Amino acid sequence: MFEAEERQWWYRGQRALAFALLEPALAPAARRRLLDAGCGTGYNLRALAGLGRASGVDLSPAALAFCRERRVEALRASVLALPFADGSFDVVTSFDVIYHAWVSDDRAAAAELARVLRPGGLLLVRVPALRALWGAHDVEVQSRHRYTRGELVELLSGCGLRVLRATYCNSLLLPLLFARRTLDRLLAREGSDVGFLPAPLEWAFTRVLRAEAALVRLGFSFPLGASVVALAQRVE
Repeated sequence: MFEAEERQWWYRGQRALAFALLEPALAPAARRRLLDAGCGTGYNLRALAGLGRASGVDLSPAALAFCRERRVEALRASVLALPFADGSFDVVTSFDVIYHAWVSDDRAAAAELARVLRPGGLLLVRVPALRALWGAHDVEVQSRHRYTRGELVELLSGCGLRVLRATYCNSLLLPLLFARRTLDRLLAREGSDVGFLPAPLEWAFTRVLRAEAALVRLGFSFPLGASVVALAQRVE
């Protein structure tokens, strides 16, 4: 992940999609605090630093070691028990975290993410989508669940958040991914999908996801996709 997060097509494209949702909703702010809850190896913190002071938490000591190597601010904590006061952050992000087997209660995790948001603050959550895509990658990365758009919206709404946008993403490549996962099951393949493709495919797939990001920024929502992402606001 550390090697792939900066340059691999999926990570680059998903960052573009996340910012396409988040940036248009941000109010002007001279000093903005951001939290990446489940920051992994830390590259998203570098990207978020362009929006304000960004810090992260992760439960994995190995992930935090990579964060130190990247010189980003992160500490060890679970999304089920964030070590911050209520209303500490203007923006909270959580990229592919609450689906994980280490998060035993996604409702409790979502409530914690909402708790540390200030009133009017924004929460951006992305999770893997569609049970039909379950495969060897999910087993390898210790997935607990793949969500539908409705499930994610209901989860965030149940925490007192107002969902502003919710869309599937990694949608244009969905037929290829479905075919890949079907073949994996037939061949009993094991292991993660994280890795680099030949350079022409890396270039092409990155452009596909950036095209999706451009459509999302214009207000388009996809009806199906390999991931689902939602932007919500704390209204209390």
